[in-house]
Amino acid sequence: MNQAPPPEPRFYELGELLEAYANTGFMFSDTAETPGPALASYLRIAARDPARAATAVRQIEELISIGLFSEEIADDVEDLPHIRPPMGTSVEDCLRVARDHLNRFLQDPSQIPPVNPQNNWEWNERFPALSQLLGAYFHQDFSSFYDSREEALDEYVSEVLPEDRAQAAQEIIELLTMVSSDQELDTAATALGLDLLPPDGMSLRQWLELIRHRIAAP
Repeated sequence: MNQAPPPEPRFYELGELLEAYANTGFMFSDTAETPGPALASYLRIAARDPARAATAVRQIEELISIGLFSEEIADDVEDLPHIRPPMGTSVEDCLRVARDHLNRFLQDPSQIPPVNPQNNWEWNERFPALSQLLGAYFHQDFSSFYDSREEALDEYVSEVLPEDRAQAAQEIIELLTMVSSDQELDTAATALGLDLLPPDGMSLRQWLELIRHRIAAP
């Protein structure tokens, strides 16, 4: 009998939001007028799926209503990234500011300008399937598991569901369209977990195209 998957954490989407802060210095830097870098990153991701922001708002309001230090949610809070508030403010104050920005965003998600990801968290949220491919198969310990890039790619193709491979292939197209310079492409691929040079005589862009053709094949 198949086991049921474990339940999602109580504050799973708030945890994702706080991961954005963790990736940009572990500090709340939003003002009432302007979101800081972390929240701006989250809003760009949420613009592709506004339901995420609505869930984050609900979870922020639930946490505040129960109380950050309530025994009822102590274990749930302990599992969240711990972000530092500015001097003279509380975590709850900062969450209220973030909630207000999220609510304004939900009134008009189209207001978020289309800007390329600005940090590792955002690159991985924007390209989750490609992150899985590069980070799990072409990481820094690659040589301990595979004799060649082709062997790693063969294993990926054999292990990953066709729909997930198709998503990774589509994300490669989107990434190569989004990023025009070789330097930014290298930055993006590194953020997505790639820790391996392309084959000799091949650029990173050419190698990613080769990978796309391989994983998109039936």
